Amino acid sequence: MRDSTKIEAWNLADELSVAIYQATRAFPREEIYSVTSQIRRAAGSVAAKVVEGSSRESKTSYLSDADAEGLIGQPRETFACLHGLIKAVEREAGKSGKILASIASLLFFGLARWSSSA
Repeated sequence: MRDSTKIEAWNLADELSVAIYQATRAFPREEIYSVTSQIRRAAGSVAAKVVEGSSRESKTSYLSDADAEGLIGQPRETFACLHGLIKAVEREAGKSGKILASIASLLFFGLARWSSSA
């Protein structure tokens, strides 16, 4: 079993999670169980997935290569669509909306990239 704390991806994901928690402290109190929680869970899941992957003793996949190939394009297509939506929201929301949209975009892109390389 690998020591996940020595994996640079885990360190970066952990730092991102801490930064997200600090940034979302300023969110409205009524959002604590909705958007704040969702963003925090997404940020925390990146580091958790690295730990989970590093603890595997084998590299066995539950999907056939053909099934995996068929799924690889979906996160990219979804990201492209979400990116367009984020840009549209940014134009309407101003600076704070841009920051939140960028964080969400980075989290989604990171998860999509991780899932396509797993």
